Amino acid sequence: MTQADGAAAVDVCVVGGCGRVGLPLGIALASRGLSVVLYDIDAAAVDRVNSGVLPFAEAGAAELLTAARAAGRLRASTEATSVGLADTLIVVVGTPVDEHLNPDLGAVPRALERCAEHLHDGQLVVLRSTVYPGVTALTEKLLASQGLAVDVAFCPERIAEGRAMTELFTLPQIVAARTPQARQRAELLFRRLTDSIVALEPEEAELAKLFTNTWRYVKFATANQFWMMANDFGLDFARIRHAVAFDYPRAADLPMPGFAAGPCLLKDTMQLAAFNRNNFVLGHSAMLINEGLPLYLVSRLEDRFDLAAMTVGILGMAFKGGSDDTRSSLAYKLRKILTLKAGETLCTDPYVVDDRLLPLDEVLRRADLLVIAAPHGDYADLVTDKPLIDMWGLTGQGVLV
Repeated sequence: MTQADGAAAVDVCVVGGCGRVGLPLGIALASRGLSVVLYDIDAAAVDRVNSGVLPFAEAGAAELLTAARAAGRLRASTEATSVGLADTLIVVVGTPVDEHLNPDLGAVPRALERCAEHLHDGQLVVLRSTVYPGVTALTEKLLASQGLAVDVAFCPERIAEGRAMTELFTLPQIVAARTPQARQRAELLFRRLTDSIVALEPEEAELAKLFTNTWRYVKFATANQFWMMANDFGLDFARIRHAVAFDYPRAADLPMPGFAAGPCLLKDTMQLAAFNRNNFVLGHSAMLINEGLPLYLVSRLEDRFDLAAMTVGILGMAFKGGSDDTRSSLAYKLRKILTLKAGETLCTDPYVVDDRLLPLDEVLRRADLLVIAAPHGDYADLVTDKPLIDMWGLTGQGVLV
């Protein structure tokens, strides 16, 4: 089929396609021979993609984007009519919690409602966003109420940011649908990327995704609590953790401490809590530990230093190492607290674009005290005679604060 403006039909349309989840997926599918259009309301991101430029950092994606563009298999558009061109629609819009940490059940349905007039019978609609349990069923009802005879599947994204172009081709894909036909169509789609498919019912898959992110969040909270306990007794958690995990597989997954942030872990833990009628003591405790870590860190610094008379340099503002993504980064929370407590606060990051940031050499020169807030590899060999706080153990000097 074609549009009235002459645009050709494509295999896949990715809704929210120029974001950190949608764009790598679109690039991956195009690299496997499918024709892909990325529908996004961010005109600047659309223009960059159509110019062959990634709007964000993602290892290995730039080369594949260039190849897909050159082969004519991938383009981006702000036109809602794009969704009508495709046999398969993949929805990857954000699914935030509100200011009260309640899930927004309508994010995916709203995205589809905005373009519903362009959908047509026979399409496969794949939900890729992390959703509150029941949103797949809600989407099925919405599309049926529009008189559309479409197949619906839920196939959650599982990549770690920065490793998308590896993990999309290596990790098992969860495929969930209500009917055999929808499941088969979704499975055929994702077998373009990997032969490893795990089939579930939609509600099982919705919980599987929330359990995955919540498990990581709880693990990080456990490590952070252990670190605080060791610190409060003047002991180095890094040495203790090494002893616990060394050649001992049952403890190999104990993480190092550090800021557990980003757009997913807290959000999805709170979605799971809401699903369980807010009866999730473990999840809420993890939130208190992880979100309270900047305050704990500053309190330890106040015990050791005269912060009010010092200039503190924060190294790394992204939410994770090697990333340019600052969404929900606790480094900014640390900055806010230190703005109140320290004489002056300076911030730097080798990847993040932010007018408030300074070059590393200037921060190293002006600061009296340095704090590594994001474990960028760039800081592992940092040479300085200033006190350096490294809760991540990045520099190999221990994590006692």
